[in-house]
Order: sequence, then C-alpha cells, then structure tokens
Amino acid sequence: MATSTLEVRVVAADREVWAGQATMLVARTTEGELGILPGHEPLLGILSTGEVRIHTADKGIILAQADGGFLSVEHNTVMVVASQAELVA
Repeated sequence: MATSTLEVRVVAADREVWAGQATMLVARTTEGELGILPGHEPLLGILSTGEVRIHTADKGIILAQADGGFLSVEHNTVMVVASQAELVA
C-alpha cells in the first residue's frame, strides 16, 4: 500500500529548521519550481534562493526561506539542505 505522506527535513548549515510529516513540498530549483508528492521518483535538485512551501499532514502550511543548497528525494523522504534557511512567519 502506498504511503500518503512524506518525511521532510529542512536543515541549514548550522541547525535543523523544521522536520515532520507532509503531504506535499514545493521548492524553487535552478530548473524552476518543483512539487514533490508521496511516491515521487528519486531526485537530487539544486535550490535557488526562494520559498520552500510544506503542506503538513495536519493540513497546515509551513513556509521557509532558503538561500541556495540542494534537495533530495528518496523513499518518501525529502531532505532540504540550505546554506541558510529560516521559517517565515
């Protein structure tokens, strides 16, 4: 049975910014805006400076500002690693 959530971690060079379950993640890469849903194929992308939007499993939305870095997707796990990242209020 396919899982309906992603395990997401957003980390900056010096700390973890956010971690939890999500139904979708949207981030800006050097190739354009990218949406990740459960079951996404493995991927390694280079982040552009911009917003990372996380749709949480409890129907909330987390916004983070990321300044470069990369994101990886594998086995319903998304890791966003940015040189700088902050949650946006």
